[in-house]
Amino acid sequence: MQNSSPVSTTPDALPDSQPDSQPDDALRLGPAQAGQRLVLLHGWGADADDLLDLGELLVGPEVSVVALRAPEPHPSGSGRQWYSLQPIDWSALPAARSALRQRLERLAASVALENTVLLGFSQGSAMAIDVGCGLPLAGIVGCSGYPHQGWQAAGALPPVLLSHGREDPVVPFEASEELRRQLLQAGGQVELLPFSGGHGIDPELLPDLGAFVRRCLRGED
Repeated sequence: MQNSSPVSTTPDALPDSQPDSQPDDALRLGPAQAGQRLVLLHGWGADADDLLDLGELLVGPEVSVVALRAPEPHPSGSGRQWYSLQPIDWSALPAARSALRQRLERLAASVALENTVLLGFSQGSAMAIDVGCGLPLAGIVGCSGYPHQGWQAAGALPPVLLSHGREDPVVPFEASEELRRQLLQAGGQVELLPFSGGHGIDPELLPDLGAFVRRCLRGED
């Protein structure tokens, strides 16, 4: 999968970003002390900086933004992955799931999960939905994602907003339709925003994504 999001960025464009306490583990924007947080999970073959500019587009300067770096190197030698996709290694998923959950719980020491929205793109979206639906998050945004093999929505689910291009050649649009079906079947609150386009985050949907994130952080969803 290629993660060619129209709203990607580069480290050179973010001179004020602050490294995480563990170097290269995450990038940060916003105040060191904050009551609300947006956590970003990049896609397969990208890195923590890929979605960081979304922070300034979706939330105000008072919100902490943390972009996590996937733990594994991408097989191409550039970028990172949450687990292998060439070939897909579903046996690695439990460890990847557990590691992400632990990282989110560590972040909760400074900003409660109830005041945190998790946003992922592509493979990062699959991770966000899988792990986030088992946590007391304020909300989840999944862009161009898919359900993991064997995943089932259950429990008290955070509100979820999905977006997906109808002409996506990498992750079929039907993958987000399946996510929506499963979440609704489990009693979740979910909305799917389709757009005419491919594998990316449609800039025209950013106002809708931002409105959803801000509502969740205000506790209105």
